[in-house]
Amino acid sequence: MSLYNHQQIHAALIQRRTIHDFLPDRVPPWRDVEIALQAACFAPNHYFTQPWRFYAIGDKTKQAIVDLNADLVARKRGPEAGEKKRRRWAEIPGWLVITCERSSQPLRAREDYAACCCAIQNLMLDLWARGVGCKWTSGDIIREPAFYRLLGIKAQQQEVVALLWYGYPAVIPRTMRSKLDSKLTRLP
Repeated sequence: MSLYNHQQIHAALIQRRTIHDFLPDRVPPWRDVEIALQAACFAPNHYFTQPWRFYAIGDKTKQAIVDLNADLVARKRGPEAGEKKRRRWAEIPGWLVITCERSSQPLRAREDYAACCCAIQNLMLDLWARGVGCKWTSGDIIREPAFYRLLGIKAQQQEVVALLWYGYPAVIPRTMRSKLDSKLTRLP
């Protein structure tokens, strides 16, 4: 006997997409995001470490992140590219940062990072079920010391796993997945 409608769960899993373009100035009510964050906290985690931490990014911090990223891009690819990135990032309506508590034990650190990834997936699926799309960003900026300072995070205590953008999708991309047979090895 199934506790949930497996068809709906399966559909949510295979229909979720990374959203690159969001409708302007529309984000879900904060209560919906909090409920999705609660779902994230039910991700599997070894030894019940619950290593995830969530940071809700407000306008002031968002602007500082946008400026930092534009400066990083300008240094690498020139001022025009930096300004283009600044305009693009300024349009993103909702922002969260997810971190993982660091462990000095390599195996636990790996398990905790995996648990944080599961939490992010729970979060994205819950938001998707509410019609809200996400993009999990893990570019250079999340390894930048200045990014940690903007968030008030000590890099020796927490590792940024994701900068997560969210909002109502302007466009839902098509799927681009390999066939299962190309990824599955059957052993006797």
